[in-house]
Amino acid sequence: MARKRYSNIIGFDDAPFSPDHKGKVWVVGAVFASLRFDGVLIGEIEKDGSDSAATLTKMVSESKFAEHAQLIMLQGIAFGGFNVIDVFHLHEKLNLPVLVVSRRSPDMDAIRKALTTQISDGEKKWEIINRLGPMEALGKVFVQRVGITLEETESVIKRFVTHSHIPEPIRVAHLIAGALVDGVSRGNP
Repeated sequence: MARKRYSNIIGFDDAPFSPDHKGKVWVVGAVFASLRFDGVLIGEIEKDGSDSAATLTKMVSESKFAEHAQLIMLQGIAFGGFNVIDVFHLHEKLNLPVLVVSRRSPDMDAIRKALTTQISDGEKKWEIINRLGPMEALGKVFVQRVGITLEETESVIKRFVTHSHIPEPIRVAHLIAGALVDGVSRGNP
């Protein structure tokens, strides 16, 4: 079977917020056609809510970039605190592979404990994370994936890592998200 070469990617990250923040959190999508930065998507999700997958689905499907998108890339599986992204819903509704990227392998026991003891719908959110399985080490990052092989993932990471260990679609989304809140971009995700 031939390996698919993904070139049109939308990378998402959430904006920074204070620990005592309540309400909405900005989410930014950076659209790339190969290494060319092509556009931005901006939306909002509820901090610690359950609307991230539906919001990202709507942001992509209603955008002018939907027709050409080939892959969704996420900076982690939870945005806005513990608003866990149902990557299976995202994959199914958009009919696109989903790639979760992180600099570090998270402490899954701590996440499970926090979700199941402190967050409403925490058990349901933990089921999504647990179903996705453990993060896989790939170069200097860790990944989880739906609808994309490990070989294809490795190829995507290699092609889109140019200025840090994080692929450009996520790195740029992170910079824009920081600027939305602080008026200036923050460091690497």
